[in-house]
Amino acid sequence: MKEIIEVPRSSGGMSQVVIGDVMEELERWLPARRVIVITDANVHRHYGAIIDRFEKIIIGMGETNKTLLTIDKIYHELIELQADRECFILGFGGGIVTDVAGFAASTYMRGLQFGFVATTLLAQVDASVGGKNGVNVERFKNLAGVFNQPDFVLCDPVLLKTLPEREFYAGMAEVLKAGVIADLDLFGLFERHTPADFQQDSALLAQAITAAVRVKAAIVEADEHEHGMRRLLNLGHTFAHAIEKSSSDFLHGEAVAIGLAMAADLSVTLGVLAPQTASRIRQAIARMNLPLESGIEFKRLLKALKLDKKRDADAVHFVLIEDIGACIVRKIPLDELDAVFQ
Repeated sequence: MKEIIEVPRSSGGMSQVVIGDVMEELERWLPARRVIVITDANVHRHYGAIIDRFEKIIIGMGETNKTLLTIDKIYHELIELQADRECFILGFGGGIVTDVAGFAASTYMRGLQFGFVATTLLAQVDASVGGKNGVNVERFKNLAGVFNQPDFVLCDPVLLKTLPEREFYAGMAEVLKAGVIADLDLFGLFERHTPADFQQDSALLAQAITAAVRVKAAIVEADEHEHGMRRLLNLGHTFAHAIEKSSSDFLHGEAVAIGLAMAADLSVTLGVLAPQTASRIRQAIARMNLPLESGIEFKRLLKALKLDKKRDADAVHFVLIEDIGACIVRKIPLDELDAVFQ
């Protein structure tokens, strides 16, 4: 079974997110021309039999490799391969690989066509969907980047079987986030099922992935370049990015889970969310074996918030929760935020 979700591109045509049994028919989705794969060593170790059918560029693993230095390395390898504008770039990996591959493809020779095989849950539901491709610059996450949607994103749940449990749980944070933003039924899955249910029931997992992608696709279609509505997708991420700047102890999804809990608390404090609803959100986070607190002093987080690329003068756009399935964006001065959390 396969589900295809189409997202219109401002440049024309559709970006297709394909969820289901797709790996056995990978060639069907590739254009009939030269394909160059960008991946990392860990993904190549698991899926070398597939990747080695193509020319490939292997990058380093981890957030420290999501930089302009890595992009420069890819450019030089593409030059050595004599890649031209007829080549197709296939990002094969998790969110860091797809971010880097999408950015490199979008900027090499002013743009090559590209697509993704998303191998982590985080990539399948968030990182590889929607056309945000970028790299970090110094302490700033995704400061250098482009909006450019891939031709396709292939999301096969079978690829998630190689994920460590901790990474699987971290990916579930992004699925949960989608439910809080705009899908009460999706959120309900987290109240009725355990992490083991999602890991062992491929149909249930595919249902959750599809619902999360539909939430993101609808928002991206309405606001591809993040002028307004797309900011909703940053729910939990403003705090999460501050946590990631302040500590290396958390995976991205874990930081998002903590940020989601903090956003719920902030929403209650500002009088837009009922305390009992915030409690439901916190319980759903904990149910997925995800952290609720970072242990980082708020003054340190506030300092990191001041470095957020979405900061506007002395204020930051925060996504607040009015109810499960209903969120708003509010610009909050940083000094007011400090007072609120004191």
